[in-house]
Amino acid sequence: MDLYFSPLACSLATRIALYEAGADANYLEVDPKTKLVQNDGSDFRTVNPLGLVPTLRTDDGLVLTENAAILQYVADRFPQAGIATAPGMERSRLHQWLCFIGTELHKGLFVPVLDKKAPPEVKTYILGRNLSRLDYLEKYLKGREFLLDHFSVADAYLVTVINWTMATPPIELSKWPVVKAYYERLRARPSIARAIAEEFELYKAELARHKAAA
Repeated sequence: MDLYFSPLACSLATRIALYEAGADANYLEVDPKTKLVQNDGSDFRTVNPLGLVPTLRTDDGLVLTENAAILQYVADRFPQAGIATAPGMERSRLHQWLCFIGTELHKGLFVPVLDKKAPPEVKTYILGRNLSRLDYLEKYLKGREFLLDHFSVADAYLVTVINWTMATPPIELSKWPVVKAYYERLRARPSIARAIAEEFELYKAELARHKAAA
């Protein structure tokens, strides 16, 4: 399968899931500005017209988009990894957390704060309105190792999003010690440590490329 990704973007969660599963994949880097695939110079928008990562091309040649859908596909595709859940309420809980991370944290909190073009007053409004999502997470994670009763693709997604606090000074993780401890604990997990280390190097190369092109 082919995973189209951008370094340290939300597509990192799928890389973590694939590493956790010990699965083989082709990793195709998409420049977030030019939308060109760095591996071959092709236009990524011919694969996904929206130009958004992650995008997954399955072994059957089918194209799947949207982070939550891709994570669940990978989890089900490699059941031996144990990163999915059984049908029933546990599966619904997995859906719940993927939706929460995607809407309340990813799009609702971090995207506006990371947006360099967003006016300061917009960011202030977003922080005042949506930091409560981290308060909610702080209470939920107290006494828990993972979001569910085992490591799942929801944890891969949550660690990916929390990792963005490195680029969002207004969101100081020390204000949520339980969330911070969760993040630091999972950062040491082999699949996560490997994925973040590899993509951080690619991210530095991306920044250098953009600087040279400016």
